[in-house]
Amino acid sequence: MNKDIDSKIPIYKLNSKEKVLEYYDNWTKNSQFNQDMIDWKYLAPINSIKLFKQYALNKHIKILDAGCGSGLVGIELNKEGYFNIDGVDFSQSMLNLIPPQIYKSIELVDLNEPLNFKDDSFDAIICVGTFTYGHVKAHALDEFIRVTKKNGYICFTVNEGIYKEYKFDKKIEELSNNNLWKVVSNNKSPYILNKDVEAWLCLAKKN
Repeated sequence: MNKDIDSKIPIYKLNSKEKVLEYYDNWTKNSQFNQDMIDWKYLAPINSIKLFKQYALNKHIKILDAGCGSGLVGIELNKEGYFNIDGVDFSQSMLNLIPPQIYKSIELVDLNEPLNFKDDSFDAIICVGTFTYGHVKAHALDEFIRVTKKNGYICFTVNEGIYKEYKFDKKIEELSNNNLWKVVSNNKSPYILNKDVEAWLCLAKKN
């Protein structure tokens, strides 16, 4: 069934980095973004951390929140006792909304480009709400694997509307076939409840 996902939220219709950044500049004024996430019941951060904490039992691990936005995932991680987190995002306007002391560091980064981190820099990567229309493409998963340590976890959501269109299904399978990771869990999950949008929530362990 075609749910016309791309028509449910205005930003989904934007097709360039410049337009997306301009939209965020406006969306973040007066913290409207955060209020919309509450009103729309954006459940992805809570559901992702609920899965992540079942496997990442060591609370002291070094985590990269890739596409951290206004810090919603970091807040959930803090609630569960994870505090060794770095956050990166491509929108300075979103980074400006992050409450103090959520992350060890925050940095302006475009996840569609190679990451400025050494190999095996992180024990885990979390990427929630970033693999969506007009944002980050599936090739970013190659960099996630590169900068994650052996046996580290990579937890991410993919908007249901782009899962096949942007070939995330093929990339996830390719990385498994090439023995670069083992997919522990990959299932549909509530994403933005009041907009009737779901996401694939995936957890993989680097080989």
